[in-house]
This record gives sequence, structure tokens and C-alpha cells, in this order.
Amino acid sequence: MSLSQPGILAPLPPHSRYLEFNLAPDADPLPVLSGLASRAIDADAVIGLSPGLVREIDEIRPFPALSGPDCEVPSTQADLWLWQRGDDRGRIFHQARAFALDAAPAFQCNRSVDGFVHDGGRDLTGYEDGTENPEGDAAIAAAILSGTGAGRDGSSFVAVQQWRHDFDKFEGFAESEQDDIIGRRRRDNVEFDDAPASTHVKRTAQESFTPEAFVVRRSMPWADRESAGLMFVAFGNSFDAFEAQLRRMAGEEDQITDALFRFTRPVSGSYFWCPPVAAGKLDLSALGL
Repeated sequence: MSLSQPGILAPLPPHSRYLEFNLAPDADPLPVLSGLASRAIDADAVIGLSPGLVREIDEIRPFPALSGPDCEVPSTQADLWLWQRGDDRGRIFHQARAFALDAAPAFQCNRSVDGFVHDGGRDLTGYEDGTENPEGDAAIAAAILSGTGAGRDGSSFVAVQQWRHDFDKFEGFAESEQDDIIGRRRRDNVEFDDAPASTHVKRTAQESFTPEAFVVRRSMPWADRESAGLMFVAFGNSFDAFEAQLRRMAGEEDQITDALFRFTRPVSGSYFWCPPVAAGKLDLSALGL
């Protein structure tokens, strides 16, 4: 029986490392994919494959580049994704390094981001993240494919974006203005009924779409020597729910841009298919492996 990769629905770990790889020019990905097909998988890692690698999956497509009033959403579609998870940063480092060595030389790492839990699950701005996440059976229904056949049931689609915050700009806003950007009070996470139409909460209210646009968010803050922000990760049973939210954020529906763009910008964007698991290993039978 195929099952989802356990790290998808597991609670967020204290630490993460996100690696994105591009297929080297003229390289053959088949040896690496064959290795993945025999790879044991547990909650320490989630692996995703790009549209270019899994043409057999009809629903997969590249991440869309979008633009709207005062915002740009780039597409930097990568070919292979690793979300290494755990509570020991040294162990995560060695696990991710081993994966990169296994993927070379066919795949070259072009993005490496370290994530972490902040203040019990808050963004670095201090606001709670993932408040409206579905849970239990609702999370499974939102994030995991079922009834689609062997080799597909248990798989998931994931959208991955690195957002870079401008903290000087954000801290220049009054507290009430910061709350209006998010649509919730930071101090108690209470949502405003009369929040402006541009607030992030209103732009992405999952039940306000037709059909409803529920995803399972597994985002974490990141920081390096020069900048910081949020590594946004959203799993779904298709890309449709995430993309509906993103297009509304960019103002495609009504020319109202999500207020988040006042202080933060995405610098990357990729879509991946996360294969299911069978007998404790990645199941790539849908790809003929």
C-alpha cells in the first residue's frame, strides 16, 4: 500500500535544510532517479521532483511567474528538492551533504537554505504562522492524493518559495499598521472582522475560494549573515489551491495586492511532485522505476 512521505504531515522539526538542484546540461537523471527508487524514507526527509523529471504525472506543471500592482512573483523552477528535517543541525548537515553527493554530478545544488522554528511557530515578524492549517483527516484530504491509482496515491504536490523580509521597512510601520498588513493582532492572534481588503488573511482565506483552496503549510523562518525571511512550503493534492491564493495575492482578481508585499518579496518559486512511499522506500513506479 502506498503512503505519503512521513515528513509531509509530521509536526515541524526544530531545524531544517532546504536544498534545490538543477539538472546539469546534457546530464542523464536516470541513475539518480533509480537510486531514489531504492531509497529508504522516513520523517527526516521529504523529496520532490520537478515537472521536467515526472512528465508521467499529468497534473504537474512549472511554477508560474506572476506580476501585479507593485509586486513580482518569480519562477526559479528547480529540478530536485530536498527538505532535510530534524533536531540536530550537525546531523541535518551530514544527511543533506550525503544526498547532494548522491545526486552529483547529474544534479547541481543551486539553493541551500537553513530553516528553524522561532518562538513556538511564529514568523520572524512575530506573527503566528499556519494558523488556518487543516488538521487530521482534513489535512490528509488537502495534501495527499487518493483514488488516483497505484504509484500516485499517497503522493503530494508542493509549492516552495523563499521570501526575503525587509525588517527596517516593517519596523517603520506603527503596530496597528503591522496588524493591518497581516489581518491579525500580533499579541493575541485575533483576526480583525473589519480588516482592510489588502490584508494577508483576507487575500488568502482558504474557504473564500470556489472551490475552497486548502493547503497544508509547513513554512519555517530562515536567516543568514545578510538577510532573513520565511521559507514558504505548502503541500496540496494539486497545485490549484496554492495557485489560486497566489494569484489573488498578486491582485489578478481585483487589482488589490496582498499587503505582505509592502515589506517582503519572494526570491524563488518552484513546484515539485513528492512521490509516495511503499515498503518504506520512495515509490517511483509511476515513472516506470
